[in-house]
Amino acid sequence: MSEEATAAHGRDEKAVPAYSWYALGVLVLVYVLNFIDRQILSILANDIKADLGVDDAYLGFLYGTAFAVFYSLFGIPLGKLADSWRRTRLLAVGLALWSTMTALSGFAKNATVLTVARIGVGVGEATASPSAYSLISDWFPARLRATALAIYSSGLYIGGGISLLIGAVIVEKWNAAFPDGGPLGLVGWQAAFLAVGLPGVVLALWVLSLKEPVRGAIDGLPTPEDPAPFAGFLRELVEVIPPFTLIGAALRGPRALAINLAGLAFFAVLALMLSQVVPASANLIPGGPDGSFKVSDQWLFLGVGYYAVFSWAMGLRARDLPTFRLTWGSPAFLCVILGYGMVAFMAYASSYWGAPYAERTFGVTKAEIGLLLGAPGAVAGFLGVVLGGRLADWLLERRADGRILVIMFGLITPVPVVYINFTTDSLTVFYVLSFVAQMLTASALGAAAASSQALVLPRMRGVATATFFLATTLVGLGLGPFMAGYVSAINGDDLATGVLSTLVVTPIGLALLIGAMVLFPKAIGQIREQAEKAGEVL
Repeated sequence: MSEEATAAHGRDEKAVPAYSWYALGVLVLVYVLNFIDRQILSILANDIKADLGVDDAYLGFLYGTAFAVFYSLFGIPLGKLADSWRRTRLLAVGLALWSTMTALSGFAKNATVLTVARIGVGVGEATASPSAYSLISDWFPARLRATALAIYSSGLYIGGGISLLIGAVIVEKWNAAFPDGGPLGLVGWQAAFLAVGLPGVVLALWVLSLKEPVRGAIDGLPTPEDPAPFAGFLRELVEVIPPFTLIGAALRGPRALAINLAGLAFFAVLALMLSQVVPASANLIPGGPDGSFKVSDQWLFLGVGYYAVFSWAMGLRARDLPTFRLTWGSPAFLCVILGYGMVAFMAYASSYWGAPYAERTFGVTKAEIGLLLGAPGAVAGFLGVVLGGRLADWLLERRADGRILVIMFGLITPVPVVYINFTTDSLTVFYVLSFVAQMLTASALGAAAASSQALVLPRMRGVATATFFLATTLVGLGLGPFMAGYVSAINGDDLATGVLSTLVVTPIGLALLIGAMVLFPKAIGQIREQAEKAGEVL
């Protein structure tokens, strides 16, 4: 064994400091609040629908697309900032922002205001995972990284689960105390937004107290502090936010501008075609009393999002070829993130629509849903993501593509469970299978996150994380919940048909993950070689 390999092995085998586990615990709390603020919309959906006069298509758009597009777009420059600025500080600022916007959602009186507030939540939450994933990768050695990332990711399921319970209690207690509206005319669902938003501002101060680790030191590749951390952020911001994307392309030359304009035309035409091809019914127009939502808004938002990502990727290729080659230029990386995106497509739809479905189909109270669907769902998600992470680490020691097998497991095994879950006449069966489905889909997350991190160099982890979340948001979150809501709306508010329609992406995900299994081992072995050819300092 070479001296370099021996040193690397020694670093990896060292005991993890207690502070790393403490800091991980704080990050888990942040992620719990992240998903309380995001997922509480599920238990409030039927109340918002009745109060604002919107339909299932809008509710899917609000939860998914309106949030996902801005979460994705701002995740790109914020991912770059996570690679250059103090990550603890960035996370604290983002937490304060999304908590404030969640609280402001409580003052919404129409769909337009609620959509704008939801966009603000997306922008703030875009700071969370790029910062946290990068911090965790510098607090934990490679042998425990999937486990640490899985523990962090458990906050997703804990927050999503208890959000139903918290939302249910607040709504029912508030409406019972103030049947005609409380202070400022607020009703139960508005009070719930306020109650879960304000604590985040306090938690942001705790995050500021965390110590910033030395970037890359745990892997023997310490990276010095960037003397101008915001320069890269501003460049990325201009590259990804339309219409400034045209300026960024023009600065790279006439050919780059022509390619950018071609991309703009392509996504504009695609959005227009989808607006014409995807039919609207009487249920869908208008989406609210003020005509604030149309089905075409879904494709407009996604068209802007996909064009912006295209512009950013082309700019990244010109500015940072090594990072481009190890992310957008890597078939293995793309297969991993898009394969997991299909898991997210189904998982986001079934988890979001589970509570409204139970309330409508079985006539149960919000409190019962929160207790028997939300709380067990939190446990199921936690178990699934932690056990899946440990299984991924165990398999990695035995085969290079071991983590991909866990992602594939999380894609295939939930399909029959979800089908039975949304067709059964038994409320008990529904609760039990919701638990099982949540645990199975959760098992893939730690493996997918660790796989994406393994394919890049330390300085690229923030950007890689932002790119990873493009698949889970613009593909999974941006399309899954809306598809379920739209199909429900055009079938007379049939949520079962809507959720089951999302299972059609399973074969696509399977093909992508098979491709990842073939490509992944070779890609891992070529990272150092590719970086050296691109002039990367190791």
